[in-house]
Amino acid sequence: MSYKKYFDIPEEIVYLNTPKSGLIPRTHSQWRREWDETFFNADSELRDQQPDRIQHIKSDFTQLFNCPAHLIYLVPNFSFGYNVLLDGLPKGLKYAILEDDYPSVNYAIQSRGFAFELIKTHEGDLEANILSVVKNSKPDVLCLSIVQYISGLKIDLAFMQQLKKDHPDLIIIGDATQYLGTEPFDFINSGFDAVGGSGYKWLMAGFGNGYMMLSAELHAILYTAARQRPGPKEPMLAHKPIIDLYFEPGHQDTLAHGTLSQSILFYQELNMSKIGKYLNELQDYAYQIFGEREWLLPIIKDRSCRSSLINLQVPQDRYALLVQQGIRCFPRGTGIRIGLHLYNDKSDVDRLVKVLDQG
Repeated sequence: MSYKKYFDIPEEIVYLNTPKSGLIPRTHSQWRREWDETFFNADSELRDQQPDRIQHIKSDFTQLFNCPAHLIYLVPNFSFGYNVLLDGLPKGLKYAILEDDYPSVNYAIQSRGFAFELIKTHEGDLEANILSVVKNSKPDVLCLSIVQYISGLKIDLAFMQQLKKDHPDLIIIGDATQYLGTEPFDFINSGFDAVGGSGYKWLMAGFGNGYMMLSAELHAILYTAARQRPGPKEPMLAHKPIIDLYFEPGHQDTLAHGTLSQSILFYQELNMSKIGKYLNELQDYAYQIFGEREWLLPIIKDRSCRSSLINLQVPQDRYALLVQQGIRCFPRGTGIRIGLHLYNDKSDVDRLVKVLDQG
């Protein structure tokens, strides 16, 4: 099955730049136009429905990713939600982070002066390195991206489940921006205490929306001091828990978050399991061809746990040629980064390979 029919992609374009920004399905564009037209109508009730609309979006999220609605926060982007989360954790905790992880993940910890230890990602086995640090250094919190934004290195999610079982007191926080939307994900049973992300990449929801899912255990220890202080007495705020006022202060953009909701409904309609199977088959096809040409990073080529984000080890001076040939990608790290998503198929891989072989 081809999913290209759901997107408006010119024949001359091969879009492999999802790791930077994902395309939006045609139905999203139609929905956004209709939403804006209704919003601009002075007689519209949309403005009054904003709180109910936000709750409805959380319910949609719950159905797809199995996280209770009251433990989901809709945020403008991952960085915002992550920083709010860090500021709400108890003081004096020790953190473990991955070297060369996304700056928003690592710098937020480093800039606050938190005690932390770096886990190597370029030497040895990633999961073994994590386990060694957890056992020997005994950090309180582990923060990482599920898929690394430069290399495409994907953490073994079965390992994360076992890690949590073996170390139940370890707080595990994941950035899923480069992951969520590529396969089924069950938050409650994932082993993570928090998973957040932005919607503009693999969730194909455009800018201005994001999410933060929390476990009940983590939720209970956030902003404990603030919970002891008097809350606002104004009727519009008095019913909201204090923690909600940190993650969701002020108004929320119903157009941006509504687009995220459209993506959730889109995934539900197409069936996330089928999408995951499609992408796995496409990945297998691409990885085999790239491996034969020795275009895969050493830390990636022998792993069974693979992602849709791939850093091709080809000279970066070929980037201009690729763009000239209509192939959208981006130079990152030591190569050229691509992403394989719903709107891609084997013909896109073949076209990319043909250009690089000729170059």
